[in-house]
Amino acid sequence: MKKDESKRERIVMETRVAVIGIIVEKPESTEEMNRILHEFAPYIIGRMGIPYREKGINIISVAVDAPQDTISALSGRIGRLPGISAKTAYSSYIFKEA
Repeated sequence: MKKDESKRERIVMETRVAVIGIIVEKPESTEEMNRILHEFAPYIIGRMGIPYREKGINIISVAVDAPQDTISALSGRIGRLPGISAKTAYSSYIFKEA
């Protein structure tokens, strides 16, 4: 057996912790939004939704731990839905996972 074959390659993934703030103004878009969130479920740490009945909107925050491009993809897909806006705040720490 060659030396190289006995060594296991380690792939290091860099992740960031972020919070995606979501404002839902059109409830008919929530089914698609929930489908997208389900698709990214492995990266979601937690989620909190607040109905603001007086204004007729919903406010959702989603905490994630994922590679930066994954967080951007999630936020972008949600933000492109009709009647939904999304903004992301990132932690300044970058975590390395093997």
